[in-house]
Amino acid sequence: MSAPPPPPAPTAPDSAAPNEHRFPCDQCGADYRFDPARGRLVCDHCGHEEAIANGPWGGATLRELDFDAARAGQLPEIETEETRVLSCPNCGAQVEFDPATHAAECPFCATPVVTDTGVSRHIKPRGVLPFGLDERSAHKAMTDWLGRLWFAPNGLRDYARKGRKMQGIYVPYWTFDADTKSRYRGERGTVYYETRTVMRDGKRVQEQVAKVRWTPAAGRVARFFDDVLVLASKSLPKRYTDALEPWDLPALEPYRPEYLAGFRAEAYTVELDEGYTQARDHMARVIERDVRFDIGGDQQRIHQIDTDVSDVTFKHILLPVWLAAYKYRGKTYRFVVNGRTGRVQGERPWSAIKITVAVVLGLIVAAGIGYVAALNQ
Repeated sequence: MSAPPPPPAPTAPDSAAPNEHRFPCDQCGADYRFDPARGRLVCDHCGHEEAIANGPWGGATLRELDFDAARAGQLPEIETEETRVLSCPNCGAQVEFDPATHAAECPFCATPVVTDTGVSRHIKPRGVLPFGLDERSAHKAMTDWLGRLWFAPNGLRDYARKGRKMQGIYVPYWTFDADTKSRYRGERGTVYYETRTVMRDGKRVQEQVAKVRWTPAAGRVARFFDDVLVLASKSLPKRYTDALEPWDLPALEPYRPEYLAGFRAEAYTVELDEGYTQARDHMARVIERDVRFDIGGDQQRIHQIDTDVSDVTFKHILLPVWLAAYKYRGKTYRFVVNGRTGRVQGERPWSAIKITVAVVLGLIVAAGIGYVAALNQ
């Protein structure tokens, strides 16, 4: 006897408002939310669960989009969408909100803002990395991280432990693929030693002096770049998001709005061309490293690198971040948690009192050591 077919995946309600990311429960009509622990849609009102079906592209293989076609405005209409966003006047974040939201606080900087009704058309996400940690686990990771910062103010740590829940945000990224072939000219340096006689303390002594013999070098290197990751947001410092890596990109799922149920998604503010410029900078650094390896020797000089880039493709993807923004004594502190691994990064707060105490204790210990040493002389 064959198993009954799975229930159809829930669909977003028909509405004039674009991209709501709200999904009614089949049993009671309340909103589903995506549960990271179960990997399914769950209704908090009645407990009903619903599986998420495969996306329109099927399977887990994500098709790349042609970069040149996108720059020329020739992407198929299905690859773009309209989204209603809130623009924070303080940090510039653009975050999606549903039509029922009338006022809110920016999750990136805790600035009170009022939602607008602006609609933005942008390239649709091709892939999404679903949350793997729930809010409780992310909050514990953050407070544990704060607890290891001895110089953090106790008041902030207590406030963070007892404060409001963290926000689950899908942060936008670009990924770029490209085939590169590079020609270079440079020099290979070989270190050798010469012996010379010098005067030292009134005596003639011999010493070895390092010299470098340079010879011309030229050649070619080739590399295929796969999924060069570029942050498409300006709301968070790049040093924070870089510190959340690595990301489990092989676990990307084809984009389905159901994964966003119960979460927010930030619209990209780094445009495609700017993202590609950053990706090319990364590629150039890797190619320079390849050239140095190809030149060989003990040292290398690079005079010129000419790179041909072809078959450039890209994806817009969403990666999961738990975010907390706290205002403490007039200053905003932001903390981010990788929604898959629990890696934490954020402002490192400093307590002036703790630093003063540490300095005084250090001086006391140093004076004590000096006193004991003087007695033993």
